[in-house]
Order: sequence, then structure tokens, then C-alpha cells
Amino acid sequence: MTNPFDFPEAIQAAVLTEDDKAIQAARSLAEKAKVGAVARDQQRIYPRELLDQFTQIGLGSISVPRAFGGGGLSYQTLAEVFRLISASDPSLGQIPQNHFGLIQFILGEGSAAQQQKLLQAVVSGKRLGNGGPEKNTRHTRDVQARLLSTEQGLRLTGEKFYSTGALFADILVTTALQDNGLPTMAFIPLPAEGVQIIDDWSGIGQRTTASGTVRLEQVAVDPALIIPLPSAEKPTLRGAVSQLIQAAIDAGIAQGALDDALEFVRSSSRPWVDANVERNADDPYLLADIGRISTELSAANALLKRAANVLDNIDPLALSVENSARASIAVAEAKVLTTDVALRASEKLLEWGGSRATLLRHGLDRHWRNARTHTLHDPVRWKTHAIGHYYLNAVYPTRHAWI
Repeated sequence: MTNPFDFPEAIQAAVLTEDDKAIQAARSLAEKAKVGAVARDQQRIYPRELLDQFTQIGLGSISVPRAFGGGGLSYQTLAEVFRLISASDPSLGQIPQNHFGLIQFILGEGSAAQQQKLLQAVVSGKRLGNGGPEKNTRHTRDVQARLLSTEQGLRLTGEKFYSTGALFADILVTTALQDNGLPTMAFIPLPAEGVQIIDDWSGIGQRTTASGTVRLEQVAVDPALIIPLPSAEKPTLRGAVSQLIQAAIDAGIAQGALDDALEFVRSSSRPWVDANVERNADDPYLLADIGRISTELSAANALLKRAANVLDNIDPLALSVENSARASIAVAEAKVLTTDVALRASEKLLEWGGSRATLLRHGLDRHWRNARTHTLHDPVRWKTHAIGHYYLNAVYPTRHAWI
């Protein structure tokens, strides 16, 4: 019988066990990602080589505990890695975001054997890809895919969308309802018969994430590679960790937009006729605007760091309803500010640069398109609702991957 954990050979990956080394590696990769970022966005060229480097240098396993051979690094480092990379290319940042959310899911819900084998696969260089929510359902948590028992064994059939990372994955992970009607997460080593990953993502932003369709037709699933989803009553950090990464990506988008704005204002824009200054960089209204956006970004980054610190100070062996809710709220607060500043900075960039900033050759519009697209992942109005309900009425947020 085939061992369900005998995955195909992966990219040979290093293991990063020091926070500063991981941040240094992310900063180096981010510098490389700046080169060609505009062309990749405009021509929809996937950052495959950069993604392989992400895995090879060990960034893919930094959140895997050392007991399983991983880096065991802090959530603060995880957030900073995503922020740095996303400042250069947020599509490169978004591709592995679900990989880390799934690591957290395995840690929270997998059996000891599943944790050992799946996480060791990650450490060896395997990438986890998301078979995302379903496009034609009532809401994002409505699951129509089915994992049914047949004479040939378990078979999964369904169609997924928003499948970020699936095209570049070694292991596809997706949800389906079992015979008993309960949802479960299935881990499918790729390539697999019956799995079709379709490159049909056409969003205006995050254009090279390949966040499109996955079709599953009678796909064989090994019972050892399914993990039931927890009940709504069980405390979990999966949502908080996933959202921390989302917020870090948005903070990175804001930083990239601000960095490009400052450079463009200095080198390529001209002052408004009524400003009576020689350089656009001396326009007093523009200076005040930049001051406001810089302050907002500093505040967002501070909340991002605080949220990661809350997560770092929770003992996973003492996870409770109370501390998991506190983590979700701390991350939600960061997400509110990172969403706002990503949108404002990327829009102000074009205003500060003037009409010439919209020219195709500069590629500056990508910042707003990326910010607008990525921040739609989960509506920020429900973040502020959860925050208000928590502080005013002591109501804990709903537990799922989006809070």
C-alpha cells in the first residue's frame, strides 16, 4: 500500500532558526523582487523563480515549530517577512499567505501523525496551496464540494475559486462536506488525477497570484490526509494568524506606494503653478499630506507589531476562548488601519505625482489596484463591528479563517 505521506521530491530548503536571519533573507528577496515588478504586473508574469527562492532560503517553514524541524520563529518575524516582501511585490507576498494559515490549521487540528508528516514535508520544501472558497454559493463559508465514500475509496468532487497558491503548490488543500455532512480539510499531493488548476484569475490587482479556479472530479483522497474542521465553539488561532498575514501584506502595499511616491515626487513631478516653489517636494500642502500618510502608516505598523506580540504571548497549550478572542481583536485593529493606509497611500501617490504619474511606463497604478483588490479579501466594516461588539458588549468574534 502506498504511504500517504510519501510526497514527491520538493525543492531542497534551508531552515531559518534566528529571527534576524529570516528578516535579512526577506529583505534580500524583497530587493530582488523590485526588479521587474512593474513588468510582471503589466504582463501577468508569475514570480516563479522568486517563489522558489522564498522556499529554498527557508522562509516557507519559519512558523513550523522546532519540534517538527522548522524555524519556530515569532509571529512578529512572520508579519515582518510578509510586510517586507509585499512592499516590493504584494503578489509574491500573497501567494504563500494560505500556506502559513494551513500550517496553523495543522498545528491546531491535525493528529500527532499528521502534524509530524505534513509539517516535515513543509520543512523539506513542500508548498501548501489553497483550493479556495466556492464562487457560486451563498457566502464564503458555504461548501458544496463533496468528499464521499465509494467502493474505490474516498472521492472528492467540486469546484473552487480564489485558489491562491494552488498553481504553485506541492500539496493542494481544500474543504468538502463528508457523508455525515460535516466539513473537512483534504490534503491532496500534486499532481493528482482529477485535479484541474485553471489560470483564470482576471482581477484588476494582485494580477500574478493565479487566484483562480480549481476543479476536482472524483479525486482520490487518502483518509490519513483529511482533517475535520473544528466546531465553532473550539478556540483557535487560525483566523488571527491568517489575518495577521493579510494585514502585513496591506502594510507592505502601503509602504511600497509611499516609497514610490516619495521617489516620484522628488525626481519626476513638477509643482502646481500656485505653489510658488521650485520643486514639487517643497509644496506645503503636499508636505502636510505626506506627513499625514507617514503618520498613519507608522500607526498601522505599530498595531501590526502589537497584534503579533499578542499572538506571541499566547501559550498554544493554554489556548482559551478568551485569549483567542483577544488575539483576533488585536489583529482586527491592525487590519483596520493597514487597510485604510494602503488605500490612501496608493491613491495619494497618483495625486501627488500629477497626471504624468498615471503613465503606463511608470506602473504606479499597480499600488492602488493591488490595495483595492487585496483589501477586499474580507470587509473591514466587519472588523470594526467585531471590535466595537467586543469592547462594548464583551461579545467574542465569530471563529473562522477571516477573523
